[in-house]
Amino acid sequence: MSTEITVRGSFSDFQPPERGTVHASVSYHGPEKDWVYDQVARDLEVVKESIRRLEDGDHGAVTWWSAAQLRTWSHRPRNEDGEELPPVYDASVRVEVKFRDFTALSQWVGGHVTGTEGFELSYVRWALTTKSREELVARVRTRAVQDAAARAQLYADALDLGTVRPIAIADAGMLGGQAQSQFGDGFGSVDAAPASSRSGPDVELVPEDIRVSATVDARFVAAAAS
Repeated sequence: MSTEITVRGSFSDFQPPERGTVHASVSYHGPEKDWVYDQVARDLEVVKESIRRLEDGDHGAVTWWSAAQLRTWSHRPRNEDGEELPPVYDASVRVEVKFRDFTALSQWVGGHVTGTEGFELSYVRWALTTKSREELVARVRTRAVQDAAARAQLYADALDLGTVRPIAIADAGMLGGQAQSQFGDGFGSVDAAPASSRSGPDVELVPEDIRVSATVDARFVAAAAS
């Protein structure tokens, strides 16, 4: 008579990020619509020029960048008595810049652009290249399956059932008929930690390694020798 063994296997690995995408904005507000628009447009040109200097084909510090359409709007603030005050005009544009050179990224954020009064850094998103991520995900998934097999064999050995044989493998939660993946997509997760900074002549952004995790469920059978 065979015995069925159901286990969950998991594995995580870490790799230093290879790309850092700066998410920033240039914005102003004031009592005159034309003034705030002109200020943003002026600073945006400074930002664009600083980015172009970092582009150099396959060897540049910047691999890609974009600037959203400049937009303006207005609102009427109220004083402490609830009375409407004159309108305040706002203008803003979002900027994204992807770096392969993290030293250049730190220098750009820390001094080459922040001299423009309206520039504001929102965050930096760290990532791997597509090729590296695919290779890391494949390796992590393989190790998760191997972990499941090792767990099943451990249980079988405890019962003197001999070598286990796989009969089913699935994303986490799917063997039970309802997908409830630990990480949301069944295959795993990619975590990119926010940057920390160290003091010095330039702000140095120091990203943590990216964690890739995978979790699988597997079903095995084994039978004790007759």
